[in-house]
Amino acid sequence: MIYHQQVLKVPTGRQSLYAITGAVAAIVAEAGIETGLCTLFLRHTSASLLIQENADPDVLADLETFFSRLVPEDRRAYRHGAEGLDDMPAHIRTALTHTSENIPIAAGQLVLGTWQGIYLWEHRRQGHQREVVVHVAGT
Repeated sequence: MIYHQQVLKVPTGRQSLYAITGAVAAIVAEAGIETGLCTLFLRHTSASLLIQENADPDVLADLETFFSRLVPEDRRAYRHGAEGLDDMPAHIRTALTHTSENIPIAAGQLVLGTWQGIYLWEHRRQGHQREVVVHVAGT
């Protein structure tokens, strides 16, 4: 069994979905593992990971619109707001999504569907430097 681990740093500029498929695929290729599993873990509580359609950008826009309606930025709705109006809504959005994903590896590549991409979803209005731990294991 071979293990490879690397931290992927993703600078975000604003609340949005950021495509990271290419960067994760490059780390998998560097690991030299033919068959195995890629585990992604986001080290934050106000952003999340998502595997979603990568062909039509309207899908991502609709997701952002839906979540902004589902979890509004309303100061009266939450007790916690130490870091601003978007603070608690960001935590709730993260709780409703994922901070980790597992993707199989076959023939040295991520086994994603034709229209699937990996995204880091920044839930805060201000940009941050996010860290995704990419752990690859296999043979």
